Amino acid sequence: MDREVTEPRVVVGVDGSPSSYAALRWAVRYAALLSGVVEAVAVWELPGLYGWSAPAVDLDLDLEEAERRMRQELTEVLGVEDADSVRSHLVHGNAADVLLRAAQGAEAVVVGSRGRGGFARALLGSVSQHVSQHATCPIVIVRPDTQ
Repeated sequence: MDREVTEPRVVVGVDGSPSSYAALRWAVRYAALLSGVVEAVAVWELPGLYGWSAPAVDLDLDLEEAERRMRQELTEVLGVEDADSVRSHLVHGNAADVLLRAAQGAEAVVVGSRGRGGFARALLGSVSQHVSQHATCPIVIVRPDTQ
């Protein structure tokens, strides 16, 4: 991710969950107050890749298609104008580690309270909990929008 940026950066984790969409909308509003930019970070990791067993999934990932779908998702959540102002990054790795690296030097890192993982009744998801304990910048944890 571009570290030469001089304007304030707000990093937001996006995973397709309702709380990540709420976090994305919050990050866009906050960045506008700072005259800053939003960096939306989506992380992909193949299950079983780091264990002793062979992965149980196909290792081929069409990155162009994944990036196209991410841009489409940003547009659906934010609308065309706001989505065009967001810098999107699709990164391979552990979600918490990638977000912590991306957030270095940022004004804030924004995550949803719960993502795509299990234990839906938990107060915080594992990624938001890890990021909240290790971030070097302010962190905002956003609950999903209520209807």
